[in-house]
Amino acid sequence: MTFGVEELDEFLLVGALVTLGAILAVRLSTRIGFPSLLIYLFIGMLLGESGLGIGFDDYQLAHALGFAALALILAEGGLTTSWKDMRPVLRLGMLLALVGVLVSTAVVAFLAHYLLGLNWQLAILLGAVCAPTDAAAVFSILRGLPLPKKLPTTLEAESGLNDAPTVVLVTVVASGAWAQHSFAWTIGVMGLELMVGAAIGLGVGFGGAWLMRRIALPASGLYPIAILLLTVIAYATAAELHASGFAAVYLAALVLGNQELPHRAATRSFVEGLAWVAQIGMFVMLGLLFSPDRISMSTVMVAIVAGVFLTFIARPISVLAVWPFERMPLREMVFISWAGLRGAVPIVMATIPLAAGVAGAEQLFDVVVVLVVVYTLVTGPTLPRVARALGVISDTDPRELTIEAAPMERLAADLLQINVSPPSRLHGVEVGELRLPRGASVALVIRGDVSIVPEPRFVLRHGDDLLIVTPRAQRRSTERRLRAISSGGRLAQWLDSD
Repeated sequence: MTFGVEELDEFLLVGALVTLGAILAVRLSTRIGFPSLLIYLFIGMLLGESGLGIGFDDYQLAHALGFAALALILAEGGLTTSWKDMRPVLRLGMLLALVGVLVSTAVVAFLAHYLLGLNWQLAILLGAVCAPTDAAAVFSILRGLPLPKKLPTTLEAESGLNDAPTVVLVTVVASGAWAQHSFAWTIGVMGLELMVGAAIGLGVGFGGAWLMRRIALPASGLYPIAILLLTVIAYATAAELHASGFAAVYLAALVLGNQELPHRAATRSFVEGLAWVAQIGMFVMLGLLFSPDRISMSTVMVAIVAGVFLTFIARPISVLAVWPFERMPLREMVFISWAGLRGAVPIVMATIPLAAGVAGAEQLFDVVVVLVVVYTLVTGPTLPRVARALGVISDTDPRELTIEAAPMERLAADLLQINVSPPSRLHGVEVGELRLPRGASVALVIRGDVSIVPEPRFVLRHGDDLLIVTPRAQRRSTERRLRAISSGGRLAQWLDSD
């Protein structure tokens, strides 16, 4: 088949329309609480053989493109994660990623073998591909909830770290090597690949940060591309050495994202947009690979029963397994168990046995797709209600202040945007009474359609939007001051140590 100019034009037109439609669907899915990943998957199904007739059954290509997309998504996760937020929950995230994957895999495999009648290879593969969580699938729902920072950060850490051991485990089982060696050998291979991948990622991360601070590129737009390419180099280097590319790309991105590099804001915006495109493309591709015509009632029943095993048995046991090492309140454990939503990762993992030609892999892929769709619909929309029922969120103090920040790289400062909500005690406070830390100042107050450069005696009112410039070193102190006054009023200046 030739691919000429006309075919390229058609490809660009269809690709642009599909991508634009998927981007617009994000807004709709956010408003109605419907996970956007399912919309992308359904778009792929609509375009596929059972819909508009586009055929796609190249498992090797799907496997390669899926891994490339996951590498970009993990790079975005690492580059946009704050090490200060990650550090307190890193131990818990690693335990959930490592112990949780093994325990969840073992529980699902045991039940699938003895209750569903799957052979051991398919049973272990089913447990392994469904073990990793996808926090990106739930953050759109959790973003507006006043959760303690520990919970979403823990889920993010787990999802960023559990892809690497899962890939190693699924690859070993799909290749048949697990049947020729002991369990200890399999765990040893996993550990070695993870350690080598982690070392490569850290080396590329710190080395790349050193390089980026010392070179002057001719255009600012080249810095985001160069930083992203460093994470790709980490992934590809580890993969070439048969180590964990996912561990390498995530750790390299985490290091680079927390260094003082040029144009950090532009880099984060660039990789965030690219990660969205990668996620859209990956799910549309997986939707093309999935054919609803293949689905039988037995496939649906196996998916539902396996989902029950995973959601109500394996996930809680895997969370409980880490409790002796990292104690947490029972209600937080229950919430983390329920929030272990599966998304892109399990479906991409299911392409590994497809590409390896494992007997029954196509049926396994169909089961995983149905499982992800059904339990995303069940789990995702119920997360806010479950959180409230468990008491991990509450009817927050209406005086709690919402602060949005944008970096100002050339000034080593941040621009904070604050809205004086109706119950906030910032109402009636003069700008001079804020007593912000040295170097921080209220640059602008927007009241209705009017922008005002405030004097010290200017009185704040409900509905005002404040733009505050603060040195980066003073940002936390500035935010503490604003939150204190929003909650305690002008007397907070005497009550707060800052």
